[in-house]
Order: sequence, then structure tokens, then C-alpha cells
Amino acid sequence: MKLFKVVSLVLLASLFSHAAYAEKPTMAVLDFRNSTSAYWWSTNVGRELSGMLTNELASGKKFRMIERQKLASVLSEQDLAGSGRVSGSSAARMGKMVGAQYLVTATVSSFEQNVNNTGGGVSFKGVSLGGKSKKTYIAVDLRVVDSTTGEIVDTRTVEARSGGLGVSVGLRRGGFGGALANEKKTPAGKAIRAVVAEISGYLECSMVKKGKCLKKYEAKEEKRRKGLSKGISLD
Repeated sequence: MKLFKVVSLVLLASLFSHAAYAEKPTMAVLDFRNSTSAYWWSTNVGRELSGMLTNELASGKKFRMIERQKLASVLSEQDLAGSGRVSGSSAARMGKMVGAQYLVTATVSSFEQNVNNTGGGVSFKGVSLGGKSKKTYIAVDLRVVDSTTGEIVDTRTVEARSGGLGVSVGLRRGGFGGALANEKKTPAGKAIRAVVAEISGYLECSMVKKGKCLKKYEAKEEKRRKGLSKGISLD
């Protein structure tokens, strides 16, 4: 009798676990694109940022993420990576091929640096010592497409700022490597890490949690829009 109860509990737990897994949205992140003159951008950076965001979303355990290798094999057959646009029949076709309900595109739309000189000091490779402090701003335009319908279900511009002496924002999983390896400790690197973490938090909120957490992001969006009329402030 006891054995029967134990087996029943194990099976029940397995069923609940499977149901919870099945309910998670399935998502794939395409390579980031860049529309700025950011000095740190190079050929492989878009792929690296896609991998960083994929890892961050996977570690949050709110989505089932499609591995980069599977996505890359599909991208090589379609003109999606180059165009940066996914909609209509192309999204449905790609979603079916990789098994993703949602496709995420991201474009670095703004990158600005400002150096405040307070006298003296030395700056080397983006790291300021003494009298200078670098402030960095980055913005990424997001678009989430439902691959079953081709409908754009979410769009958002996500921002992040960092200072030369600011707090470094850590990612939950993974970090810099490859083309971005030299930016680990720079203000630009801090801003990049911050914006990836912010994107992950926003997608978890808007697509899974919803409810009260959306108020925080709506407030940020309102502040961003107001800032556009006044120009970008790095303070």
C-alpha cells in the first residue's frame, strides 16, 4: 500500500512537471542587428548577443528556448538574418521548422558615450582612472512575432545606462566572450550586460507574468518617451 502511494505521488509530480513545461512559451532569438556606429560592433557580435539573451531567458525558466545551432540551420536557408524582419508566412514557416511559437528580433538602435572631464586622470581602453568618468547609453528595439500567425505581439525599446564607476550588472548565466571579450569591464560592457538583463526581465513580464509587473515597464516607457523630446541624458 505504501509503495502504491509512493508510485502515485511520483507519477503525479511527473505529470505536473510535464504540464508546467508544456505551458512555457517556446521562443527563439534571432541574431541582433545594429543601426549605430558603436565601436564594439563587429560581424560576430549579433550572434553573441543573441546567445547571451537566449541563455539569460533560459536561466529564468519562464520559456523553452530553441538552441542557437538549430536556429542557425534554418537561417542559412532563408533571407531572415540579413533583413532583420520576420513576419507573415516567413515567420510561420520558420517557426514550424525550429519549433518556436515566438521569434524575437532585436536591433541596437542607439549607443552614446559621454566623457565628463573633472581635471587630470587617465583613460585607457574605455576604463577611466582619476579625473574622468565615462557614461554610456544603449537602446535596443525589440519585436516579438507569433510564428503561427505572423502577428507582431509585442514591441518595445529597452534602454540601459552605465557609468565608469557604476555598478556592474551581472547576467544570471554566461557572460562575455569572443568579439566582446575586451568589453567585460568597460562602461560599454556594463551597459550591454544591463540591457540584455533588462530585455530578459521585460519579456518574462510581458509574455508570462503580466499583471502588476507591467506597470514598472510602462513607467519606464513613459519616461523614455518624455526623454526623446528633451534629448538623451546620460546623467
